Amino acid sequence: MTTLDAVYQNVLEGNLAGTADEVGKAIDAGVAPEEILQSLTAGITEVGRKFEIGEYFVPEMMIAARAMQNAMAILKPKLVAVGAKPIGKVVIGTVQGDLHDVGKNIVSMMLEGVGFEIVDLGTNVSTEQFIQAVQETEAQVVAFSALLTTTMSEIGVSIEALKQKGLRDNVTVMVGGAPITQSFADKVGADIYASDGSAAAREAKQAMAA
Repeated sequence: MTTLDAVYQNVLEGNLAGTADEVGKAIDAGVAPEEILQSLTAGITEVGRKFEIGEYFVPEMMIAARAMQNAMAILKPKLVAVGAKPIGKVVIGTVQGDLHDVGKNIVSMMLEGVGFEIVDLGTNVSTEQFIQAVQETEAQVVAFSALLTTTMSEIGVSIEALKQKGLRDNVTVMVGGAPITQSFADKVGADIYASDGSAAAREAKQAMAA
């Protein structure tokens, strides 16, 4: 097994220490950072595929995403040094009044895994905070998460604010969370409804390629 194969396999298994170790070995061996990233991305993409077909569940996806994130912390300086660019930038947060973050965190890690730069605003994020972050970062994607039926209406409020500020046409809007459905996404004018982290990563990547 090559070092890159080992990187892939350790992500697939959610081996936190193993993934970091193999990434370190690949760096020491002079493997191009972009090639290492490709192996990490392939691993997390396969994790997403296994989740979608029912072979993996949320715990497996979470530990794999953490292994990927830990490895990315090691690899990022090398990618910056060679001038590698992210495929896009995502502003993400859980809407005002909602303190849930597990789903948002999984989505963030999966998006980072496929090459996005993440601006995570955390939880209980106001419309004004979303607007400010989009303006300051010039993000291509803004992702709204809501886990409560009582807070999901905040998504519509924030999307309307994007329109009023003249920002709506500049960003792809993605929504998700336990009470969110495709029909709700259509109603509030979102571009993407993502039911899980794997779908979020796939759909956001496709949007950037369009």
